[in-house]
Amino acid sequence: MFQKSSLCSVFAARVLSSSRTTVSSLRATQIRTLSCHLVCRTIITSSTPQSIVPTPRAQFGPNLVRQLSTKIQGLQKRSGPTSVCHPLANFPVRGPFRSESTRHLAMAVDYNDRDILPDTVKPTNYDISIYDLELGGDFGYQGTVSILSKVIKSSKEIVLNSHQLKIHSAEVKVEHTKTQQTFTASEISYDVPRQRVTLSFPEEIPLSKKAIIVLSFEGTINNDMAGFYRSKYKPAVTPAPSVPKDGEHHVMFSTQFESCDARRAFPCFDEPNLKATFDFQIEFPEDQVALSNMPEKTVKKGKDGFKIVSFERTPIMSTYLLAWAVGDFEYVEDFTKRTYDGKHLPVRVYTTKGLKGQARFALDHAPQIIDYFSEIFQIDYPLPKCDLLSVHEFSHGAMENWGLITYRTTAVLFDEKASDIKYKNRVAYVVAHELAHQWFGNLVTMDWWNELWLNEGFATWVGWLATDHIHPDWHVWPQFVSEGMQTAFTLDSLRSSHPIEVPVKDALDVDQIFDHISYLKGSSVIRMLANHLGQETFLKGVSNYLKAHAYGNAKTSDLWSALSQASGEDVPALMDPWIRSIGFPVLTVSEDPGQISIKQTRYLSTGDVKANDDNTTWWIPLGLEGKSGSTAVASIAFTEKQDVIREVDGSFYKLNKDNAGFYRVNLPPTRLSKLGSQIDRLSICDKIGLIGDAGALALSGEASTSGLLGFLEGFQSETNFLVWSRILGSLGTVRSVFSEDEAIMNALKKFTLKLIAPAVEKIGWESSEKEEDFLTSQLRAALLLSAGTNGHEQVVAEAKRQFDLYTTGKGHIDPNLRGVIFGIAIREGGKSEYAALKKEWQTTTSVDGREISLRALGRIRDTELLPDYLEFLFNEVATQDMHTGAIMLAANSKTRNGLWRYIRDNFDPIKEKLGKNMVVLDRFIKQSLIKFNDREAEKEIAVFFEGRDNRGYDRSLKVISDTILGRAAYKERDAKVVSEWLAAHGYA
Repeated sequence: MFQKSSLCSVFAARVLSSSRTTVSSLRATQIRTLSCHLVCRTIITSSTPQSIVPTPRAQFGPNLVRQLSTKIQGLQKRSGPTSVCHPLANFPVRGPFRSESTRHLAMAVDYNDRDILPDTVKPTNYDISIYDLELGGDFGYQGTVSILSKVIKSSKEIVLNSHQLKIHSAEVKVEHTKTQQTFTASEISYDVPRQRVTLSFPEEIPLSKKAIIVLSFEGTINNDMAGFYRSKYKPAVTPAPSVPKDGEHHVMFSTQFESCDARRAFPCFDEPNLKATFDFQIEFPEDQVALSNMPEKTVKKGKDGFKIVSFERTPIMSTYLLAWAVGDFEYVEDFTKRTYDGKHLPVRVYTTKGLKGQARFALDHAPQIIDYFSEIFQIDYPLPKCDLLSVHEFSHGAMENWGLITYRTTAVLFDEKASDIKYKNRVAYVVAHELAHQWFGNLVTMDWWNELWLNEGFATWVGWLATDHIHPDWHVWPQFVSEGMQTAFTLDSLRSSHPIEVPVKDALDVDQIFDHISYLKGSSVIRMLANHLGQETFLKGVSNYLKAHAYGNAKTSDLWSALSQASGEDVPALMDPWIRSIGFPVLTVSEDPGQISIKQTRYLSTGDVKANDDNTTWWIPLGLEGKSGSTAVASIAFTEKQDVIREVDGSFYKLNKDNAGFYRVNLPPTRLSKLGSQIDRLSICDKIGLIGDAGALALSGEASTSGLLGFLEGFQSETNFLVWSRILGSLGTVRSVFSEDEAIMNALKKFTLKLIAPAVEKIGWESSEKEEDFLTSQLRAALLLSAGTNGHEQVVAEAKRQFDLYTTGKGHIDPNLRGVIFGIAIREGGKSEYAALKKEWQTTTSVDGREISLRALGRIRDTELLPDYLEFLFNEVATQDMHTGAIMLAANSKTRNGLWRYIRDNFDPIKEKLGKNMVVLDRFIKQSLIKFNDREAEKEIAVFFEGRDNRGYDRSLKVISDTILGRAAYKERDAKVVSEWLAAHGYA
């Protein structure tokens, strides 16, 4: 699906002279200022080949120069003749990757794979006014927007983005040759599939440095969690009189514009590199609160019972970062310890009334994180305030709107008395992730959505960095290895994966790449590079990158250039294969006395790597622990398909120390077994990595499930939650694949119970300490749930006892054990337990209560309850949470087929309900269908979707197919082997 030629989306030319290697990166000349009030934007530039390549022409072959000249001419046609280009950096290339730099010599942006707006007009400022809000009924509103622009090319048409809006009038006021002309649109036409509106004029609009496009329009405050939308909630206290209702629920209003939904709220040039400043005002009920990116500027009287609030002008930024909200809000406030422009920065967390007490935990973190990022990026937080807002219905986890960050409730609220402690981790990390975007994404924005990973991969890595800074006792990086890296490996092990940097045509395409590749593989390779360069050097390069491109747009090549300057290494040569190639390598190790041979090949979970799958040679930092005569970790760059590493200690060695590199290692079975007896010499990350590798290699057939099970037997005395989490995760995959084989399942239950029994007995149901540490609480929940679902009689009996007491009002349960007790009770129970937990979902006041109850309800084993659960899921559960139910039903062998039948029989209404926000539909389909283990199911799914309009979830359908076929091959190949091993070891 992804052609190498279509991935060359960087403005860069890297050249080699005969005497030394230089890297010259072509980039945009930027006109910018650090003032929030000066309008500026990046200008894409062009020049002659001689100005791009400082090395004399004679040192290159004629074909190379001709290719480069052709690309530059293409850039001139796109950019115009007025701009200037200059080299960004020259530095020596180190190591064996000079050919890699040469390979990318003639790369240039190919705009043919993008559906972008005509380049006739460039916006510089939006002045937006929203008024006449309908507080009920259709929830309509009126608006006007005046867009200060530059007319770059004369034309009779202006094309903007608009989606689900009605434009009443349009005119353009132009300053031209010292006179002002007004042009009124004679026709307003809509291209609905492309989400565009064309304004047609009777005569050409002339070139102008100052043109104002004035539009009046109307829209709807929808309930699709996109654009300007409404969220339903049940108030914790009596709400303000004006708060509107939607059915039985009250509502708040907020926005969600990323990636391409600003166009749902107001007509605009909705592309990330068309940056502008924004002035915003809104009329709303005077007993409510309005928020936006910037502080209030003025407040004045509106119509009866309403007021009009205008906000200060924003910095120059992309349309997707604009935000506003209206609701019955209250807040908690704190200030940073550092000063910004001589003042401590105000930080607030807003909630609907009655919930602000649950915002304290997030508020404890946000000011610290702002100060931390200001220090490590060496750039002060650039806005005069930072607000965090809890939104009751939210399609994602959070959104980094500059100065007004929005979160789903479970990602920002935490009740110290009633919440599960695991949500502390989520809140701390998500707060950090979104605050990282205030620099990486907002201050400097990717040029186009193909480089989304620049925003999300970096924010993920530095979000964990900040969390580790505040909570070093949480073992954040082992958690990242256990959850983040393993999740990225799972998707990237499929043929249907995609490179980190991937062609994006339009809005429907970009929504599908907000996935584990952009976030988790992106952050994994950043972690690998930061570890290689050294964190201090890496952050120095990041700081230089942010300073060089502040208030502008940038590309991957710009980040690599800054890191190359800071480190003196050829970062593009190291990293381009990781960014532009699909997949990742597995290192297969063979041993000889005193040395090991290593071969790198692409890893596929299906185990059927073909020659055309394996055409990338990655730079791999080996991180070898166990070099003869040394206790240090040897940093060795592996840059060949196959090589020999000498002077290796045969008594103990470990590749990929702390799993710093994004690759798997296939050790000889005897070595894996030996490491199983040397667990005390392994770090937490090393244990997690070895378990993950063993499970993945069993899945692909490059190693055996019996080897995995034998290795896991050595972990009975393990005490770390994160290691146990990976053990149970790997066992869960094996159980899921063989879930229809009753004999194997019963044997696996016995294996699991024997493995975890000592740890379960040791940890018990209650803490022996008043202040139990964060990880121990999670370990107790994980072990007890595993014991209960595998049939541990005492655990099952105690869970049922506590459930009965709780649901009859005779007892309380530990908030951290709700998922355990609810899950076991539902799995072991029937209609009465199901009804009791459904009532708990309906009545809980805990911010995480509904999510926990919904997950547990999906563990039903009585299929007669499934129709009711599905009706409940589609008619009572909030759209934002429907995928949670789907995840549990798909993982449940008793309900998986029933869920698929329901989707097949009701697909049109499901698509109608969820497809208004394609992110939601895509997520629901993928989570519902990805756990099948047989080829017949894969065929059924393929036939069902064949011939349909699947845009918006077509990538996920390929992922589903690849995943099922891989699991089916695993089941067919290993069923006999697994059965025999379990029998031989007394489990069957």
